Amino acid sequence: MKSHRKELHVHLPARRGLVNITPQVQQAIDESGVREGLCLVNAMNITASVFINDDEAGLHRDYERWLERLAPEKPYSQYDHNGFEDNADAHLKRTVMGREVVCAITGGRLDFGTWEQIFYFEFDGMRDKRVLIKIIGE
Repeated sequence: MKSHRKELHVHLPARRGLVNITPQVQQAIDESGVREGLCLVNAMNITASVFINDDEAGLHRDYERWLERLAPEKPYSQYDHNGFEDNADAHLKRTVMGREVVCAITGGRLDFGTWEQIFYFEFDGMRDKRVLIKIIGE
């Protein structure tokens, strides 16, 4: 069994943002040489998420509005966590959207449905973050 590890580095210029990382994940699979196996992709920060869905701008705006209603950024004073930092809402949004995805690899490709893509969703940006890609298989 082969194992391959790669880190993506992300630095978004805004507090929140969404990035399609599917091409980078597929590139890591290509580099690994794995034809049949599994690929784990996870955000290595507690204020960011990795998830799978459709790459459609309206849906992305819907996520932003929905998450902001669930855990509004302001007022900062509404959260016990906020004191030194002002990112309690980012922690909550990450919990809702999830930490990671596991994807099947078949024939050296991500084994996805028609519209599925992998996204990195940043909730407390403007600093360096990492995404782990871990591939195992034959």
